[in-house]
Amino acid sequence: TALVLLMTLPGLALFYAGMVRRKNVINTMASVLAVAALVSLLWLGLGYSLAFTPGTPWLGTLARAGFAGMDYVKDGAQMAVSHLAPHVPESVFAMFQLTFAVITPALIVGALVERMRFSALLWFAGLWSLLVYAPVAHWAWEPGGWMAQLGTLDFAGGTVVHINAGAAGLVCAYVLGPRQGYGREPFEPYSLALTMVGTGLLWVGWFGFNAGSALEANGFAALAFANTLVATAAAVLGWILGEALLKGKASMLGAASGAVAGLVAITPAAGNVGIGGALIIGVLAGLICLWGVTGLKKLLGADDSLDVFGVHGVGGILGALLTGVFNSPNLGGPSLVADWTTVAMVTPDAYSIAGQVWIQAKGVLITIAWSGIVSLIAYKIVDVVIGLRVPEEEEREGLDITSHGETAYHK
Repeated sequence: TALVLLMTLPGLALFYAGMVRRKNVINTMASVLAVAALVSLLWLGLGYSLAFTPGTPWLGTLARAGFAGMDYVKDGAQMAVSHLAPHVPESVFAMFQLTFAVITPALIVGALVERMRFSALLWFAGLWSLLVYAPVAHWAWEPGGWMAQLGTLDFAGGTVVHINAGAAGLVCAYVLGPRQGYGREPFEPYSLALTMVGTGLLWVGWFGFNAGSALEANGFAALAFANTLVATAAAVLGWILGEALLKGKASMLGAASGAVAGLVAITPAAGNVGIGGALIIGVLAGLICLWGVTGLKKLLGADDSLDVFGVHGVGGILGALLTGVFNSPNLGGPSLVADWTTVAMVTPDAYSIAGQVWIQAKGVLITIAWSGIVSLIAYKIVDVVIGLRVPEEEEREGLDITSHGETAYHK
């Protein structure tokens, strides 16, 4: 749980802050920090109950709302226990899930930096965490959720976290419009050194993200741990190889982006594929996400500032679909499937790659549709109430000074 929180604070904050222009560094870091604080309280007060209590296939109940499950049970000498993790106190399970709920809207920050009102971001993040994240988490990770019932495999959040955030980020980029000077002026990153530090913290923290999703120290946790390293390393090399072939040189930013692409793509597959599958997923993630932030970004025509869709959306889609392929025991997948909600036997003769990929695809498509449509509604609501975008003169001056009265450098 602490490792996953480390991914957001300070990992993601540093990763993003290093890539924006120096006049928006403080705003970027403040956005990640404030979203983390807001969503933490919303999650424990309401979101956790909506996501992780039995209810309908589409949403849980309010049975654990209002910080329920956080109380010490004196007679049992323990904290209350979740039905999904009966071997750990519910406070730990709820907090572990909180760290996922926190990082997902924080990822969206990368698509809207340098032009969105700070207050508007917080209103949107609050609405999004309850209207989009909690339902999708329920679909995939609560045994009664429709994706879980369908047999969708999402070990640690390829659909729930990355595709979900990627779709919302792309919609935001369209709604906000491009930054002033986008495509005409040089947008020099503040410090790629900070981005590298953030990348390292994300990679280390991701072991908690993936291995921790086994919910106990077992073979699935060990497999997820190893797969996380293998896929990420392969994606780094895949990305920089692609860059070298296309541009004649490999960049540090490309290597960092490749690492995140590999981490994203292996997330749904971490405990559900073999080492060989993780290697292939990683290489493909590096190459395809490189296309996602170059060729695909041009085709989409959206100013997704820090390529949230190109890396998290594309990487999440790739990982979700390839989970269906490499989960096959004939391709090195484990003989058991671990998806939080069930542990089911899988035999080579019984496994259908085409069938599982189609199941994965349905989860991907509906998640994109839900996140995209509800995010658009939430953006429009916030825009009508307080306005989404800062005035042009404030954007030109920089959001650090105009929104916070601070700078990341001395004149």
